Amino acid sequence: MDWEKIWSDIVNYFKSNAWNILFFFVILILGIIIIKILMAVLRKVLSKTKMEKIAQHFLCTAIKFCLWLALILILLSQIGIQITGILTAISALILAVGMALENNMANLANGIVIVSTHMFKKGDYIIVDGVEGNIIEINFLFTTLLTTDNKKITLPNSDIVNSPVTNLGANAKRRVEFTFSVAYESDVELVKKVVTDVMKSDGRVYLDPEPFCRLKTMNASSLDFFANCWCDNEDYWNVYYYVMEWVYNEFKRNNISVPFNQLEVRDRKDKPKNIVVGKSLPKREEKVRPEAHEHDILENIKNKIKKKDKKQEKDTDSKNTKKEDVTIEAKKIVNKNKK
Repeated sequence: MDWEKIWSDIVNYFKSNAWNILFFFVILILGIIIIKILMAVLRKVLSKTKMEKIAQHFLCTAIKFCLWLALILILLSQIGIQITGILTAISALILAVGMALENNMANLANGIVIVSTHMFKKGDYIIVDGVEGNIIEINFLFTTLLTTDNKKITLPNSDIVNSPVTNLGANAKRRVEFTFSVAYESDVELVKKVVTDVMKSDGRVYLDPEPFCRLKTMNASSLDFFANCWCDNEDYWNVYYYVMEWVYNEFKRNNISVPFNQLEVRDRKDKPKNIVVGKSLPKREEKVRPEAHEHDILENIKNKIKKKDKKQEKDTDSKNTKKEDVTIEAKKIVNKNKK
């Protein structure tokens, strides 16, 4: 290997492209400075908006990638490299990656939809596709839930967007609903008063709207009362358990019994008699259907035509017989006259 020739080629290249190399480094330094300034301004502007943190991070990352890609292409063009082929290769690479990661691209697009539409936020308790829990993380590909028994569940964003989502943490207030069953001999007004007093005794329950209790259903073995009250979202389960436990105690205190299923049993001693009512089974009569009726009409017409034809044939035969008889008689008379 001729090292002297290689070195001379390098020296000649730098001598002949000194200005291009100088511009290369100038563009590189200016480009880095401009990118940093633009990104700092962009982050400051986005921080003053109501956009989610994850959306701000994704937008900054995408813009930063585009700026760096543009700077690299400008630098390559500056040192004499044709960027047309590079752009074609980058386009083909992006297309291939997009086809290979089709599902991830769909999750990414749906992640942008979730973040941009504020469908839910971190900390909300949601139910989606039979899975429920508190949201602990949202990114552009997956949403992570933490269940009440401390299980971590990761859902693809496409499944969330394409399924009904129940957000139990969307609002600050939530209604707690109850159903209480009591025996039929219970005093309706007393039951309503006991349940309402229990709900009002909890300071976490709102008095406006006022706690509600009414008789809802008269079942076979019980009277069912429907009740509800309003509380803060984070107090839902505490209020629910408080009301259930204290209503049970107050029912016992006021001699209000909770019924069990009742079944009436009779001891029958007489012999059952089977009494026949009505006549015996009638004879079957075929229903006359439109098609059969039309068929019968056609058959009747055909039979009438056949009878008419037969009658005409008989009349023709009788006429022919009469003519023959007349002819025979005429011949006899002629023969007599000749004699």
